[in-house]
Amino acid sequence: MMEIKRKVTSNLPTKYGGFTAFVYEDNNKLNHIALVKGKIKSENTLVRVHSECITGEVFHSLKCDCSEQLNESLRKISKEDGVLIYLRQEGRGIGLLNKIKAYALQDKGLDTVEANEQLGFKADMRDYTIGAMILADLGVKTFRLLTNNPRKIEGLEKYGLKITERIPLVIKPNTNNKKYLKAKKEKLGHYLEDKGVC
Repeated sequence: MMEIKRKVTSNLPTKYGGFTAFVYEDNNKLNHIALVKGKIKSENTLVRVHSECITGEVFHSLKCDCSEQLNESLRKISKEDGVLIYLRQEGRGIGLLNKIKAYALQDKGLDTVEANEQLGFKADMRDYTIGAMILADLGVKTFRLLTNNPRKIEGLEKYGLKITERIPLVIKPNTNNKKYLKAKKEKLGHYLEDKGVC
């Protein structure tokens, strides 16, 4: 059974303003972080549950839109009280090594879903149990979720949390991630507006 422990809390000044950082540890000794802006409200809090993307967020890869989604979420949360949860689920849950293997398969013509499946994984291996547990620990009961991913909504609501509104993250595609975004829209059901994706 998955468990988390809150390990430490600290102030975290960022270019988006000041946040309070809560670090949690799970059964596998992985650390996840919640950034909280202002005072947490139990009802209708603005929330982003975001999965780690080293290639996009650290090395500014153009193959995905993860960095832009993270930055846009922080911008939106900085304008009102809210929570950003950062989960250690690299590569939609397959890990960094397999993510780069999937990239190599994409270089040969496969899309992001086909590449994961070629490696023996589901298209999306992420689990939102830890995200739901962190929200519950912070006292969030109902919230507005920043996401384009319908599976994230299902994954969080099955733990008794109530999402009162889905707020889209509209990111303009680039020439390197158009095929990636198209696959997410057509094969994973992501709510993506037609900003050159298809």
